Amino acid sequence: MSTNSTPANEIPIPGVPGVEPPALAEPTEPHEPLPPKPDQDAPETVTPTGVPTGAQKSLHSQSGSWLTTAQGARLYETDHSLKAGARGPSLLQDHHLREKIMHFDHERIPERVVHARGAGAHGTFVANGAAAGVTKAGFLASGVETPVFVRFSTVVGSRGSADTVRDTRGFATKFYTDEGTFDLVGNNIPVFFIQDGIKFPDVIHAAKPHPDREIPQAQSAHDTFWDFVSLHTEAQAHTMWFMADRGIPRSYRTMEGFGVHTFRLQNAAGETTLVKFHWKPKQGVHSLVWEEALMINGTDPDFHRRDLADAIEAGAFPEWELGIQTFPDTPDETFEGIDLLDPTKIVPEELAPVQVVGTMTLNANPTNFFAETEQVAFHPGHLVPGIDVTNDALLQARLFSYLDTQLTRLGGPNFAQIPINRPHAPVNDMFRDGFHQMAVHAGAAPYRPNSIDGGCPFLAGEDMSAYIEVPQELPASAKKREKPASFDDHFSQARLFYLSLAPVEQEHVAQAYTFELGKCYEENIRKRQLQALANIDADLCAKVAAGLGLEAPAPTVELGDPEPSAALSQLRGSWPLAGRTVGIIADEYSDQDALATAREAIHAGGMVPLIIAPHGGKLPGGLPVQRTYLTARSVEFDAVVVAGSAKPAPDASPGLDAKAGDPSGYPGVDPRVTLLLAEAYRHCKPIGGWDSAGQALAAASVPEDAAGVVLGSGPQVLERMAELLSKHRVWERFPAGAEQGTLR
Repeated sequence: MSTNSTPANEIPIPGVPGVEPPALAEPTEPHEPLPPKPDQDAPETVTPTGVPTGAQKSLHSQSGSWLTTAQGARLYETDHSLKAGARGPSLLQDHHLREKIMHFDHERIPERVVHARGAGAHGTFVANGAAAGVTKAGFLASGVETPVFVRFSTVVGSRGSADTVRDTRGFATKFYTDEGTFDLVGNNIPVFFIQDGIKFPDVIHAAKPHPDREIPQAQSAHDTFWDFVSLHTEAQAHTMWFMADRGIPRSYRTMEGFGVHTFRLQNAAGETTLVKFHWKPKQGVHSLVWEEALMINGTDPDFHRRDLADAIEAGAFPEWELGIQTFPDTPDETFEGIDLLDPTKIVPEELAPVQVVGTMTLNANPTNFFAETEQVAFHPGHLVPGIDVTNDALLQARLFSYLDTQLTRLGGPNFAQIPINRPHAPVNDMFRDGFHQMAVHAGAAPYRPNSIDGGCPFLAGEDMSAYIEVPQELPASAKKREKPASFDDHFSQARLFYLSLAPVEQEHVAQAYTFELGKCYEENIRKRQLQALANIDADLCAKVAAGLGLEAPAPTVELGDPEPSAALSQLRGSWPLAGRTVGIIADEYSDQDALATAREAIHAGGMVPLIIAPHGGKLPGGLPVQRTYLTARSVEFDAVVVAGSAKPAPDASPGLDAKAGDPSGYPGVDPRVTLLLAEAYRHCKPIGGWDSAGQALAAASVPEDAAGVVLGSGPQVLERMAELLSKHRVWERFPAGAEQGTLR
């Protein structure tokens, strides 16, 4: 044993992110870049032809104390884009915005810089006509059916990362309308981290793996992320959303979508309305519990993309209702005191109800993942007549960034000719040549005006569905880098969201913050984020501080008392059962007729029944087995039914399967079934059974009289379990579940 007497607090624990500990406050005294950490090295300095130069390795690195352009010009500001007034549009002449975004867009090839890991599906959208009064967009007219392609994604992780990480999810929809392509490029969270697109490279750089070690992958639980959001506090509202259960969706099929920004609609009479877009899943909004997410990342890192593809293949087509919140298009572009150009803010549905304007159904999987899901190119500037953008500074930067990104990812300017991106409307754009030109253009005059090609193509008027930007008067202003004063409120909406959650959801939020901040090496970063939490909710801050072993600070802003919004909680109401997965534990001792009846009843209810048996193949009654005790895990199922004896299978041996445990612990039940039932119970899923199910429940220490446990005859059990499944989970089993109907 070592006799080293080094004090415990001086032991070099791995994981320190930088060579010096960060200060609590943001550093303001200029100095040269810090040197590398002791464990880091750099390539030798050699010429392009491999001749050593003898120069210091540090010459590979950045130099100087000041932030500059790529050409070395010092910058005085990098938080706000150059605009025509504080509330005006971003200016094309903003060379710093263009350079910063351009370089960020081309950092990685060919993988997307963000939203790299995704899953896609084809479908249709049918409008109900409710939007006809506010927009002339043809695809929103009553009864019009429009083909769509949707891509869901995580944001931070690489293409090879896992699905069920805590992260924001992308929800991008391409409408192939007969007036051109419309892309609604949104997320599953209605607010974003930043208010101005010039900060997008910063937030993504902070969230991505540390550049020295490329870890952690697809995680926000690290120093650089929390360093940024604790300093740039406009990120607190978004952070609160994905620290809640929304950050780990149960399925893409049970995930809301939001356009995030405020858009401007124009109707046939020329009248304008400001709107926010919402996707509402017909199956409700549901999430995983933390332990489920951890298990899935190990057992099935493709869980979300598999779930989407399997549901479509099984005929349980996911459906969403598209809704809009509408607001008067007033000069100040605010509603009930909420700045509609601030993408870190929502308008509670109690103030502006969501009106359903159509329904989307996803009914077909891609034929080729690369050709479709990977090559699909979305852009918020893909608009159709009747839909226009606003001067939201984040949206303005996205209008440049998305188009620029495609040039690198898809090899040039002709990405619209890739099959998945081709418009379903005639295209005569006069663009020619370029990389990957797949069209064979005729004619000799790709310019206008021309007479050689008979004057074609011609300009269309508004009466011919031409896209005409909504005319908007701009006030007299000076070009400057600043933001409106209304953007300074960084905490009230995070507080609104937290207070709108049920107690069990609030407990999950506290646990998430405690886990994430507990993964940070630097104590000052934890303290800084605790201060932000104190400015949101004292109780939340106290819980997280206790978990971190730190003192909870007092708030530095006055805490408001907002009216909670019921729409922000996932626990209220009941939802259709379509697409829910029910695991049926069965074996050769099961009543095969009752098993067949139960399987048919589950399928008739729109759910997916999967038989779990000791072995593959078929059971004596001829029913096929989809999972075995070896291959099944509780996280795959929304509910579990025990319809067999669950006796130990021949392969129930610790030497063959580490999760089997010791069969002698309960000799009458296979230990893998015991584990599955114990997990399902712990994760608050409905459990039912008949015949000898009680023995299996006893082996798993599941009380027969516990909430959400149903024993009896087959039909009675399934009827009661359907009712439980409509609530998604048996919330009463969570410690705070008894209060789940109460808002603070």
